[in-house]
Amino acid sequence: MSSSAKFFLGLIALLSLTGLFFVFEASTVESFKLFGHQYYFFRQQAVWLLLSFFTLLLVSKIKVSFFEKYALHFYVLAILLLVLTLIPGIGLKLNGARRWIALPFGTLQTVELFKFVLINFYAYLLSKKMDLKSFLFFLLWPAILILLQPDFGSLMIIAASSIIIYFLAGGEVKLLSLLLGGGFFLALLVVLLSPYRRDRLMTFLNPEQNTLSESYHVRQITLALGGGSWFGRGIGNSQQKYSYVPEASSDSIFAIVAEEVGFLGASLIILLFVLYFVLANAMVRHKNLSNYEYLLYYGILAWLAVQILFNLSAVVVLLPLSGMPLPFFSQGGSSLLMAFVASGVLLSIASHAKIKK
Repeated sequence: MSSSAKFFLGLIALLSLTGLFFVFEASTVESFKLFGHQYYFFRQQAVWLLLSFFTLLLVSKIKVSFFEKYALHFYVLAILLLVLTLIPGIGLKLNGARRWIALPFGTLQTVELFKFVLINFYAYLLSKKMDLKSFLFFLLWPAILILLQPDFGSLMIIAASSIIIYFLAGGEVKLLSLLLGGGFFLALLVVLLSPYRRDRLMTFLNPEQNTLSESYHVRQITLALGGGSWFGRGIGNSQQKYSYVPEASSDSIFAIVAEEVGFLGASLIILLFVLYFVLANAMVRHKNLSNYEYLLYYGILAWLAVQILFNLSAVVVLLPLSGMPLPFFSQGGSSLLMAFVASGVLLSIASHAKIKK
């Protein structure tokens, strides 16, 4: 293993353990309220983290030719899982959404698995042939299924990541512009036709109205960010985690982080995320990658970058809130596991690729 790969692995450990600590910090109140035990979410996340580490080590040993060979099979299987999520009795319904499948040891959020599967499938497809019709065809069906869950935030991540990988594959700029324009129009149409999404957009545009209902989440996140100031209230001293910020340990965890460690501490954590991409790029800087390996490698980085950017932008109210987990940080086993699987694939590509002569 190269020195950059060792630093990369160490950084993943640092990010995820820091995330686990803040899951504990942010979840104690909610955990006790829901389960009568303040360590419930922490223990659950710790088990997923341990499983994720072992999975990363396993995946990093698998040559990516395996993922290439079965790319279509994985795509079909992931589509079936999205369908199963919508079937009553199999799919688990929480807060009006069907996004999970119940398992004996927890729940599986199928769209998190699909994010990686789609990147892998597009890397396979676009490395063979640049075909816009096929590209759109294989994006249409999961888009419909994800909207039916509904999970608009995940759909935006998948759409943005797919467009980036299409561009990396050499897609024409004109067609890419049409995709972006068409995607924005369709997204706006979906938002305007859905009452609760329309309310979220109106809340984002005018957060001062309905501060006790639609704007409540935005207002509490803003108070958390403002309360942190430069140096934070101190570890364990968050006020907003006392059931003020909804989903404090999952989608909104960075608001609690910023409240406790302040602007400077939050900036340091953002720098760790930036370092993740810098080290990932360094691992393959002098390596010969096939078209498939190149698209898979940078497609994964695009997906993770988009998800991190969307989550942080929503937390600082630059984008409407739409329920997107922060990779390596947010409480949630499926998201954590797939971030580690993706990182394992990056390590596999970097370790098996030949050095440029």
